[in-house]
Amino acid sequence: MGWLDNDVALVTGGGSGIGLAVVRRFLAEGARGVGVLLRDQRQAGALQEEFGERVCPVIGDVRVYADHERAVNATVAAYGKLDTLVGNAGVWDFFSSLVKTEPDALAASFDEIFDVNVKGYLLAARAAAAELRKSNGSMIFTLSNASFYAGGGGPVYVASKHAAVGLIKQLAYELAPHVRVNGVAPGGTATPLKGPAALGKQDARLSNIPGFEQAVADAVPLAFMAQPEDHTGHYVLLASRANSRATTAAILQSDGGWEVRGRQKK
Repeated sequence: MGWLDNDVALVTGGGSGIGLAVVRRFLAEGARGVGVLLRDQRQAGALQEEFGERVCPVIGDVRVYADHERAVNATVAAYGKLDTLVGNAGVWDFFSSLVKTEPDALAASFDEIFDVNVKGYLLAARAAAAELRKSNGSMIFTLSNASFYAGGGGPVYVASKHAAVGLIKQLAYELAPHVRVNGVAPGGTATPLKGPAALGKQDARLSNIPGFEQAVADAVPLAFMAQPEDHTGHYVLLASRANSRATTAAILQSDGGWEVRGRQKK
């Protein structure tokens, strides 16, 4: 028996990183099935090879409402309902600074990053809201330590993640009492999180930055860089009606203690 027995979820950006880890954990916790909205056909094939009919991949772009709608409809058609939406797809700006970024690139990166990190969540919520009302379900959005503190990216990324905090709170207000809306805020994590094409970073990956793992470990009290699986219990907890029925507008921080920065010298 798991915490999510017979539940059905939809995860955006569920082909790699934290999203893929959430898909695996939800299924391990007894979920009936998980829909996945993603852009990479190879990742979709890998999901189906690993999980068979327990996953329902949909190829699409989180910036396009019709793609979210297709993902919701496909998930409900496959499994009969929708209990949890996990908005997870994101893009990072690789610490691109204000003064070192040309104005045109800065403006273009704002459009791209906010389109994915904020509008993508907003559109996912709109597409899933009706089905989640039917099931008295929940939404969970992936945030970041950059949702609360400086230093987790450049100004555009940090602003986008701060904006997502406001989105969670407003959606929790608007969708109550039928739908709970919460978030998980990981810190530095070993994932293939990509950069924006507007900055020429579309082929870059966070996990490939030289020295990044040690830098993260040195910056937090718990002294290690998280793996995607380290965060998944928070998603399970928030999705579980038995364990989080009274929780909405909450954000669980899973960042190694970023708020207190560094470790006490022994």
